[in-house]
Amino acid sequence: MTTMTQTSARFREFKMPDVGEGLTEAEILKWFVQPGDTVTDGQVVCEVETAKAAVELPIPFDGVVHELRFSEGTTVDVGQVIITVDVAPGSDEEARVPAPVQEPVDEPDASAEEPKGRTPVLVGYGVAESSTKRRPRKGAAAPEAAAVAAAVQAELNGHAAPAPSVLEDPVGRPLAKPPVRKLAKDLGIDLATVVPTGKDGIITREDVHAAAAPAAVAAVAPSAPAPSVSEPVAAAAVEVTSSARETRIPVKGVRKAIAQAMVGSAFTAPHVTEFVTIDVTRTMKLVAELKEDKDMAGVRVNPLLIIAKALLVAIKRNPEVNAAWDEANQEIVQKHYVNLGIAAATPRGLIVPNIKDAHDKTLPQLAAALGELVTTARDGKTSPAAMAGGTVTITNVGVFGVDTGTPILNPGESAILAVGAIKLQPWVHKGKVKPRQVTTLALSFDHRLVDGELGSKVLADVAAILEQPKRLITWA
Repeated sequence: MTTMTQTSARFREFKMPDVGEGLTEAEILKWFVQPGDTVTDGQVVCEVETAKAAVELPIPFDGVVHELRFSEGTTVDVGQVIITVDVAPGSDEEARVPAPVQEPVDEPDASAEEPKGRTPVLVGYGVAESSTKRRPRKGAAAPEAAAVAAAVQAELNGHAAPAPSVLEDPVGRPLAKPPVRKLAKDLGIDLATVVPTGKDGIITREDVHAAAAPAAVAAVAPSAPAPSVSEPVAAAAVEVTSSARETRIPVKGVRKAIAQAMVGSAFTAPHVTEFVTIDVTRTMKLVAELKEDKDMAGVRVNPLLIIAKALLVAIKRNPEVNAAWDEANQEIVQKHYVNLGIAAATPRGLIVPNIKDAHDKTLPQLAAALGELVTTARDGKTSPAAMAGGTVTITNVGVFGVDTGTPILNPGESAILAVGAIKLQPWVHKGKVKPRQVTTLALSFDHRLVDGELGSKVLADVAAILEQPKRLITWA
């Protein structure tokens, strides 16, 4: 959805759009343009991160960048102006004075940091509307607004900071640029306690990190006898030092949404998980043959492709499993289409994009869709639309060498299939013990709408197809 406003015949504003379903804010990760740059309709000007994914935003008109309203690392509400463009740069009209850059709120309300009343979501499922709003910044003197504007504009232009007085609050706050203030706020560091090393006594990012590391050590030393290092996924994490025993990472964006969704799913839908260990030697032979098939040229062929097709056939034979539970209306909603989700691990956390109308695709089409999905996820370019509306999911834990697991349902879905590692193991085949390719499948389902019989039939059908892939033809 493109959001823009025409402020005059010359200057046009581009607002933060709702890049997903029900999202209320996004963080600006990176600007690709600076004031003075020429932009064209459709050109990507920045990258933002929502609770679902990182998304590139294209500008919807031509012109010259007049002003960037927010610096990188700032969280912006949907509907706020993020950039203004001079669409008539050759005009004799006097240039308008740009509005002050909006600095991240230094002392937000507690409700602004941890919104309450939102429905837990997984990637691609949006959030419920909430009455919680950020508290507007208290009235500041005009000199302070001008100072902040000049500081941020210098930061965005890559120039040296203005004179010290420009970065100092009239009430005597320490000297620091807005992005540094935000970093200190995120890490819980009082800038008044930080020793500045920057030019003219300005506090830098390195100064904030240096102040944060000792604080972390002091906090854990009395009560933490064993070291514990959290998973390094957030860019704003405290840097690990030689003396640090813990790393604290702010939970936000995709990872926060995943956590909320998994808790909501685990404690809302009654999960049941069933397992089956099978001989997939014939499937592996089929994969090898398809790689040499000219009809599959140009697409990636792997076991996941055959597993995905097997699940689609199993759903066709047992359509009741492809459904959702509507708590509000106390109804089971049966889906007559399959949007097949594929769980993908990315640097920003687990995301689950899905292949729309996967049930209608031929094997080559399904292979092409899988390849595109994986490539897009790996590059961090998955759109929110690609993660919305999934009906069933496959998670391939076998790529990590894991035999199987008990996957948690994505909210709004009724089943998820976990695929374990395929290993050469001794197996009784035609009355003799032989080395065969073996794997374990695990199917979790919502017991409110999928009973044991239905769940068992679906899992048994998938297993039967992978043991005898010719059933893809006879059962399809």
